[in-house]
Amino acid sequence: MTQIRALRRVASLLTTPLTPEDILALVNPLASARQLRGVVTKVVRETPDSTTIHFRPGRGWNPHAAGQWARIGVEIDGVRQWRSYSLSAAVGHDPAITVTAIGFVSTALARDTKVGDILFLDTPQGDFVLPEHPRPLLMLTAGSGLTPVMSMIRTLVPRRPDADVVLIHSARTRDEALFHDELLELADQFPGLTVRHWFTREEDGRRLDLSDATDLETLCPDWRDRAAYACGPTEFLDAATELWLRDGNDDTHTNLTIERFAPVLLEGSGGEGGLLTFEKSDKEVEAGGDVPLLEAGEECGVVMPSGCRMGICRSCLVPLVAGKVRDLRTGEVHGDEGELIQTCVNAAAGPVHLDI
Repeated sequence: MTQIRALRRVASLLTTPLTPEDILALVNPLASARQLRGVVTKVVRETPDSTTIHFRPGRGWNPHAAGQWARIGVEIDGVRQWRSYSLSAAVGHDPAITVTAIGFVSTALARDTKVGDILFLDTPQGDFVLPEHPRPLLMLTAGSGLTPVMSMIRTLVPRRPDADVVLIHSARTRDEALFHDELLELADQFPGLTVRHWFTREEDGRRLDLSDATDLETLCPDWRDRAAYACGPTEFLDAATELWLRDGNDDTHTNLTIERFAPVLLEGSGGEGGLLTFEKSDKEVEAGGDVPLLEAGEECGVVMPSGCRMGICRSCLVPLVAGKVRDLRTGEVHGDEGELIQTCVNAAAGPVHLDI
């Protein structure tokens, strides 16, 4: 051990101001001790707008649980951008994300990622995971909400002969339905999986209706006896929550587990807004009282830190220099000098100065 420490001191002298780890990272980008990274190993086009990106993570990555998400960073025009994506691969396999080309960063990832590209990573997070003791399950998904559930299905169904899973997935068309063929093949191969697709265009434009139990009764008659997981657009999840509560299931955390891709904002929580001043970036912009500080900053060209973009991971914290902000989830107005503000879920409540 003494010899190893001596060698490290010599190496540090030879590479200063870089560290030996910095030099190693030039040869092997995954060896960086400062930033967790992954190398893209496979890129698969799922639909015309969606792509699955498989990657091999470097040291420091924690194996994901089925249903979790991770922050992914990518360099675009010399700027590192971060977004959060659900992991779609089965547990025990190298991770993968399935990205739909919506928004600046997701479009770049879905359209431009190539094998050999380097992704910046944070470790997997989230509580939308399989129960410890699987019981009959109902999976309700719409659009890209299928992504974390696909990790669950790929993990559970092939490994548990006693699995009993009903998946109801809503998409606009057959061509836009993620993992369509794979799901049908899994259902053919494993009797414990039942797949029901709802294609809005084939239903004369009618969406899967969760405002009452009519559609569910048809697609899954025993839905009340199953532990339910739901992921999709806000309206879809709000309707599911209301149905479970209305049907007498008072504890939605036991009977219905939800994963949201957007924060739950208090209706009418926006206020008067104000002039946002980004001190270090020397930029100003007028922002409405319902516009998150994060979005306002990005719109005027400020490089804003971000992660989940829904008030969970706290990666978007920026010090407040002056002013007050309104929490869009609660309507509360707050702000003291030096307070760290979650920019993804707070908006201006009058003139605001941020230290970025």
